[in-house]
Amino acid sequence: MMEIEESDKIGPAQWTVIAVAVAFAAGSFLYRYLMPNHRWQSSAMFIGLPTVLAVLLALTPKAKTVTGGIMKGITLFLLIVAPLLGEGWLCILMASPLFYLVGAIVGKIADWDSKKRGTRLSCLVLVLLPLSLEGVVPQLTMKRSQTVRVTKTVNASVVAVERSLAESPRVTERVPDWISKGFPQPLAAWGSGLEAGDRRTIHFAGAEGDPPGDVVMRVAEHQRGYVRFETVSDSSKLTQWVRWTRGEVDWKAIDAQHTSVTWTIHFNRQLDPAWYFVPWERAAVHEAARYLILANATPMGTR
Repeated sequence: MMEIEESDKIGPAQWTVIAVAVAFAAGSFLYRYLMPNHRWQSSAMFIGLPTVLAVLLALTPKAKTVTGGIMKGITLFLLIVAPLLGEGWLCILMASPLFYLVGAIVGKIADWDSKKRGTRLSCLVLVLLPLSLEGVVPQLTMKRSQTVRVTKTVNASVVAVERSLAESPRVTERVPDWISKGFPQPLAAWGSGLEAGDRRTIHFAGAEGDPPGDVVMRVAEHQRGYVRFETVSDSSKLTQWVRWTRGEVDWKAIDAQHTSVTWTIHFNRQLDPAWYFVPWERAAVHEAARYLILANATPMGTR
């Protein structure tokens, strides 16, 4: 029999490269499957994908620690994927702590007892699997409806505030930096009036190769010191993150030249898992409500 020369044998370094390549291929396949099937917003993307990556990387030949190898592998994967997403890098940025958290959990368990690594990883997958199904299985999906309320004092009378709200929406105010770097930006707006049926249209830029879109809202109710807007349609890229359902504005006089304005936004979150993405989405909507008070409830010349 022909003996295999020492130089022909596959060493640990080569096996590591092969295993990492397999992990990346599996991650890429899962990513490409989730995107067109509208599952990229679910926990299958943000927990399931890093679980697959971490477990496969944990099974590679051990270097110093499994955890270290997993962290390096996930970092490489994110660096490779992020440039391909265009404006979608924001999702990668938001989700990266979750990727590293899952990777660290898998790595620590694998480092804990190398002799029982396979058994422990199998048990871990059984635990993480249900967490990966939020957004995929309705029964495992948490409540999507959310409400954010912001109150600010405007240096104007109630009459001036109401007159400002009745005008066409203004989109020329500067958007906070962390909102402007990744979310589609408003380009134009039109529509006016506070009578029932009056409409507002905000035209947003496109993102990730998708065309621009519009958010259309109509006045559903108007009373003294109160107006409620309901969403008629939303073709903007914002629907990747949130879906506006309605907005309410309350205003009341503090004194002759100061008015308290409260802007309430009702929306449905679009990203899973809820425990991780709800704080992110609420923070973004909170900034949106502050912006609306400044741009639409505050009369020109009083800012």
